Amino acid sequence: GKSTTSGHPIYKCGGINKRTIENFERKAAETGKVSSKFAWVLDKLKVERGHGITIDISLGKFETSNDVPIIDAPGHRDFIKNMITGTSQTDCAVLIVAAGVGEFEAVISKNGQICEHALLAHKMGVKPLIVDLNKVDSTELSYSQKRYKELAKEVSTYIRKIGYNPNTVAFVSISGWNGDNVLEPSANTLWLKGWKVTHKDGNASETTLLEALDYILPSTRPTDNPLHLPLQTSTKSVVLTGILKPSIIVTFALVNITTEVKSVAMHYKALSEALPRDNVGFNVKNVSVKDVHPSTMVIILNHPGQISSGYAPVLDCHTAQVAYRFAELKGKIYCHSGKKLEDGPKFLKSGDAAIVNMVPGKPMCVESFFDYPPLGLFCCS
Repeated sequence: GKSTTSGHPIYKCGGINKRTIENFERKAAETGKVSSKFAWVLDKLKVERGHGITIDISLGKFETSNDVPIIDAPGHRDFIKNMITGTSQTDCAVLIVAAGVGEFEAVISKNGQICEHALLAHKMGVKPLIVDLNKVDSTELSYSQKRYKELAKEVSTYIRKIGYNPNTVAFVSISGWNGDNVLEPSANTLWLKGWKVTHKDGNASETTLLEALDYILPSTRPTDNPLHLPLQTSTKSVVLTGILKPSIIVTFALVNITTEVKSVAMHYKALSEALPRDNVGFNVKNVSVKDVHPSTMVIILNHPGQISSGYAPVLDCHTAQVAYRFAELKGKIYCHSGKKLEDGPKFLKSGDAAIVNMVPGKPMCVESFFDYPPLGLFCCS
């Protein structure tokens, strides 16, 4: 339901026109997916619309008193690489929790998607969090206050375990399809007293998802640091217009190439400049596609059994995906303080934190976490 929930405000706030939505509604009805019209705002691939799942990250935006870009990352575990690509670029994670009977119980289970997504967001460095309890309009729930309280309590318990403070998280009861509490307070949930959060600039208390987004504090952009670019895809031909400070020289650290940026665009609109965390396309000259490699973010998520030297997982590091070998387990540490607990352990298990020497199967680039946190995190799967 997250594509539907995202598509609703994009349409209502003018990010896409009524004629397009009506066209989506007609085509969705023809394929028997009448509830997908808002999802299709962000799910653009034919295979995504056919199967009803997000595969690639997609971009959208709408405007309130703030400019709100949306990166709709896939939730399905087969596309975790794409999910990490999107997660690393966000100021806030919006966790869409299916409240339906049976659905919630599945996604909150030990290996459920909600648990994976919340843990991934936290470990990828996305600290601000909003929880949307979606589908409250379903037949079984019928806008149930009791169900809302049960789910909010259970999600709060879990996110506290992984490091989030529930007091700083807005819990919103919504229907992405009907629009309840997405942009305006709903008459169907008059029992909802609204969400309340505490953050460093004071407390906030409102009702809707839109208001929760507007209360998120933008992160500081490291504009004084040298330019680093994680690349998602590269193509031979680029159709962009405009100039991005032609004097800027881009260094691809992995292959030691310097070149001149000729143009840059975001959401297919030319920009005079791009700032940290902007998701852009750009045009360079004198660089071959074969010379450009995805740049590179250790978390082991609920790994069964033990991990010893020689273990070779696939590592997702920003936009790169490379097989790695655990060459040496140097020592266990306490994850919160970094204090050493044991030298040279024979194995690691789920829940352990450790210092490990890892050897990639092919060259890749990982930044220092302390210098560039978004580019210094990676995930093994």
